[in-house]
Amino acid sequence: MEQLLAKLSKIKLVITDVDGVLTDGSLYYTDQGETMKRFNVRDGLGTKMLQAAGIQVAVLSGGDKPFLRKRLDDLGITLSQLGKMEKRTACFELMEKAGVTAEQTVYLGDDSLDLPAFEVCGVAVAVGDAFSYIKEKADFVLETAGGHGALRELSDLILTAQNKQEMFNSADGFLKIVSQMKIAQ
Repeated sequence: MEQLLAKLSKIKLVITDVDGVLTDGSLYYTDQGETMKRFNVRDGLGTKMLQAAGIQVAVLSGGDKPFLRKRLDDLGITLSQLGKMEKRTACFELMEKAGVTAEQTVYLGDDSLDLPAFEVCGVAVAVGDAFSYIKEKADFVLETAGGHGALRELSDLILTAQNKQEMFNSADGFLKIVSQMKIAQ
């Protein structure tokens, strides 16, 4: 854990997948097609705390739906690559836009299409319910399942590694940064 925290202390960019990470991977269909996804409010607050700490958050997804764009807008996430199945190149593009190196980047994923991203980012993290062959390729596996606050767990780890845990573990610390956050979570 000490080695992981040392790596996380240098993080300036978090890139996350969507389906199976920010959502539980479920698809809600009607006869008109996919209509919605369920996001976890804890991930939203974790995103806002990372941003308040000066850490950029980017989304990299094979999908591109209006409700996803709405969620990104609500969270103030301006860095994204949507509709991208080839995630290696997309990660490099996001790192370039963010002005960071691979060592300053963590990637959070859950499935096979995330493996190329795992290879090019400084820290690869899998959600708790990822397949075993994905977990084996990750530098760290979260306890939390995708769609149930996994990004928040990672956020807390990063903020702890950067000695900013008061943002989430004390009332006064949280109140110091709450004015920097948008209302939507």
